Amino acid sequence: MTKPERAPASFRVEVDEQPIKRRAVFSSDVQNLGSWHAVSVDAATALSSRRRRKVDDDSLRLIDDLTNRPLDPLFSDARLTQQKQRSKFSVWSTRIIVFIICIAVGFLGIVFVRQLNTDPRKQVRASLISELEAQNASLDKATTEVTDLHTKVARLSDSMPNAGPDSTLTQDEMANGALAVKGPGIVVTLADPVASRTANGNGPRENSTNHIRVVTDSDLQNIVNLLWRAGAEAISINGYRLGVSTSVRTAGQTILIGVNQVASPYKIEAIGNHKNLSQAMNNESQPDLYRALNAAGINPQVSRSYSLRLAAAQTANVVHAKRSK
Repeated sequence: MTKPERAPASFRVEVDEQPIKRRAVFSSDVQNLGSWHAVSVDAATALSSRRRRKVDDDSLRLIDDLTNRPLDPLFSDARLTQQKQRSKFSVWSTRIIVFIICIAVGFLGIVFVRQLNTDPRKQVRASLISELEAQNASLDKATTEVTDLHTKVARLSDSMPNAGPDSTLTQDEMANGALAVKGPGIVVTLADPVASRTANGNGPRENSTNHIRVVTDSDLQNIVNLLWRAGAEAISINGYRLGVSTSVRTAGQTILIGVNQVASPYKIEAIGNHKNLSQAMNNESQPDLYRALNAAGINPQVSRSYSLRLAAAQTANVVHAKRSK
């Protein structure tokens, strides 16, 4: 019998070339690994003679590793995790799910960015403005109803039998503004100058340092006082009659006639002798007033009218006041 052929020696790994981690072959995908075969004795001897150059420099050691050993010993281990080919249904379902998730994330991101760029004060101001408008509308409706009721009461009082008209009561009610009146008079118109409008939409009032300003409540009060002194019998501003309990004041940047807001242009209607009223309100009679208004960019306009109609003023209920004997 012949002597059995000697098996070739396997490649001996040097101590400094041993891998840090060992490969685990207890996997169903071990067949994906490459084939490794033993070499002959002569080849093993030749290979074992190749020893790693001993260098102390780390950079030279790295260059030597990249040149002589470019393949990472653990590279083949990654082949153990390779999966089988996926079906088209699985691939497309995954893509669709990822696409939907991306759309949802993008939409939420847009909403979040818009929330960050939104000023919450605008919503608060809009809510307050809507509430104020609703309150003003309710107040105007209630005022109209009160005026209509006063008119009905006066009409019913006049229609009562055996009751003649009381001229004294009628005169008192007209003087107090409780009844609507008509007659000749003048119309004084004031308007804010265009140059007085600021960037935020609010015009400078009398406390502003700007030379150009808008019409103030003081301007309206001065003109109303001049008209009363000149003999005006009834006055209204922008359709709101001035009565015994009506005030002209400023709330913030808004002028109020009683509780009603008015805005430029301001139309002051006064019933009386239109000749005396127009003469008392012209430039020659009030030079200081016209000089101050013209310096602020405000130009009053006075016109005569032979027929003015003024509605009744808002009246307050008398509770504490008693007639004095």
